[in-house]
Amino acid sequence: MAPFAYSSPIEAVWHYLHRLICGAVLLFLIAPILVIIPLSFNSVPFFTYPMPGLSLRWYEEFFLTSRWQGALYNSIFIAVLVTLLSTVLGTLAALGLSRPNFPWRTAVMSLLISPMIVPVVIKAVAVYFFYADIGLLNSYTGLILAHTTMATPYVVIAVTATLIGFDHSLTRAAAGLGAPPITIFFKVTLPLIVPGMISGSLFAFLTSFDEVVIALFIAGAEVRTLPRVMFSGIREQISPTITAAATVLILFSVVMLTSTELLRRRSQRLRGIRDT
Repeated sequence: MAPFAYSSPIEAVWHYLHRLICGAVLLFLIAPILVIIPLSFNSVPFFTYPMPGLSLRWYEEFFLTSRWQGALYNSIFIAVLVTLLSTVLGTLAALGLSRPNFPWRTAVMSLLISPMIVPVVIKAVAVYFFYADIGLLNSYTGLILAHTTMATPYVVIAVTATLIGFDHSLTRAAAGLGAPPITIFFKVTLPLIVPGMISGSLFAFLTSFDEVVIALFIAGAEVRTLPRVMFSGIREQISPTITAAATVLILFSVVMLTSTELLRRRSQRLRGIRDT
């Protein structure tokens, strides 16, 4: 028996045409990325095809020189702290919004996710003038707080999605049995929202790790993140090391997003098992 049954030849043609269109759009979107990756192995310091030879010299420069290593360390350090802060704040906000009697839920939710909607240039200018008044320019603290503002909405959305359909009678039953609020959270609520927390934290990490516009506005010479060094390299001196750094970022993002998708599928399977 055929895997697909069509009522007419037109439906069959449209089925394969739809797949062809989707594949063409996907290829159009990822083609620039696929072009960059081979150039990171070029043996000459030019962005040319065909490549005269293969070499790992640009990866050696990326992983062994102090300029790139310092930028990579700064990006990881800032992204880890941003992830921790945004996960805590976003989870607490999502838990509060999930309460049945929470007032002005729609307005508060709109305010929390507004950093995702406002253009990043506007946010960067606003943060610059605000930090100039309170003395947080050119500091790790200022950049971490600014990135946390951008990353927290992803955690709020991910945890809120996990809490959809959450049965609050479970927490009331635990409280009725004498469990303190901390025990209720760690024994009842936390196991149910862990997939959302992990997904949100991964997006928060990527948001901070890849951000460049705000870093250009408020970060000084001592707080040079990897995207900022890449941007400066493109503007001042085009080096194939940028392609090696871009390849590392691409592979890292693919791993993170794949992990997020696996967690989402696992959460769906567990939810389906609980429903049955």
